[in-house]
Amino acid sequence: MQLLCISNGHGEDVIAVRILQELNASPDAPELAALPLVGEGAAYRQLDIPIVGPVQTMPSGGFIYMEGRHLLRDVQSGLLKLTWAQLKAVRRWAKRGGVILAVGDIVPLLFAWLSGAPYVFVGTAKSEYYLRDEAGWLPNRKRREGWAGSVYLPWERWLMSRKRCNAVFPRDKLTTEILQKWSIPALDLGNPMMDGIEPEQPEPIFYEPDAEQKEMQRPLIVALLPGSRMPEAYQNWQKIALAANGLLDAYKQRSVVFLGAIAPALSLDPLQETLIGYGWLQQPLEAIDVNLKLNDPSAIAFTQKNGILILTQDDYTLCLLKADCSIAMAGTATEQFVGLGKPAIAIPGMGPQYTPAFAEAQTRLLGPSLILVEQPDRVAQVLQQLLRDPDRLQLIADNGRRRMGQSGAARRIADCLMERFEK
Repeated sequence: MQLLCISNGHGEDVIAVRILQELNASPDAPELAALPLVGEGAAYRQLDIPIVGPVQTMPSGGFIYMEGRHLLRDVQSGLLKLTWAQLKAVRRWAKRGGVILAVGDIVPLLFAWLSGAPYVFVGTAKSEYYLRDEAGWLPNRKRREGWAGSVYLPWERWLMSRKRCNAVFPRDKLTTEILQKWSIPALDLGNPMMDGIEPEQPEPIFYEPDAEQKEMQRPLIVALLPGSRMPEAYQNWQKIALAANGLLDAYKQRSVVFLGAIAPALSLDPLQETLIGYGWLQQPLEAIDVNLKLNDPSAIAFTQKNGILILTQDDYTLCLLKADCSIAMAGTATEQFVGLGKPAIAIPGMGPQYTPAFAEAQTRLLGPSLILVEQPDRVAQVLQQLLRDPDRLQLIADNGRRRMGQSGAARRIADCLMERFEK
């Protein structure tokens, strides 16, 4: 079997590669190829998967839907010409008789349908949680949203209900149940976004009977998630650093450890400059007395008052697992953190991704697990109230795991895909 994977974004590429890795491990592994519609497909290249069409990084970084000016810049940079060339490449490939795995939103789904080949769709961009939860429609959704009866619009559902669409893998159980009402072959196999992130303990320490006493005897660990795109992440870091300093003032009688999970593509220099400007002093990592079992020898440590702050570009998963809560201005990272059953506090940024509109939509997607504050100086007060409320923390834990699902989805999707296409 030959399989072409079409995806449209860095996060979608990563999810796609997880599924392709599982397919590669199958006894009858298909011949794999890929076409990233956004960016240059670094995730595919690392796995040595051939790319069958033209690729190009656009000024918007894939966030053209955020503002019209980003779309205009992309068009001026050759977006329409690139899209047409990519579509022709997909149609040429489909004539070989293979199948297509579309990962992302309507764009790769439309490409899959236009190819003429059989296809499956992994829907990463949309969830019914944007519009409703298990109790019904959300009162704070926009008036124009939900008119079609689903977060997926009629033309998207039409593409998913075609005979050549062998399966649809939504990101959560609620979305699966809604799509099944339209006779769409939707299956709830989990969200590959959570693959490889296994919690060390089933319940956070907050919920033990002597939780308050134990809490004061150990450091409070906070993950800092500024996002992965330049220069937006540097702007986000300014707000995050201000919020971190506020936490030091709020927890003067307790140690606070901040774990900055920084994307490898970012330079640490602007982040360090910001920290030094806020009074942090750089220290040798080996001089820091914190038992975190870091794997990153190039991590950078800072201290101030009762706080320790570590910047790492190679211990992302460890940061998520060790932290009790996070200050988050990111997309995928925030969702993964919440999926571990932990609370995240978000501050709207300047964009192009983490705008006030994006942050508000993300609070609907993640429900009570994500708490939105308007200004960095509000983070400390919100966190103090949160950690004093074990019932709310239990609600957050259950909610996050339900909305994001269990690890292992890529393996389940790959097995299903092989079974369906082998038939």
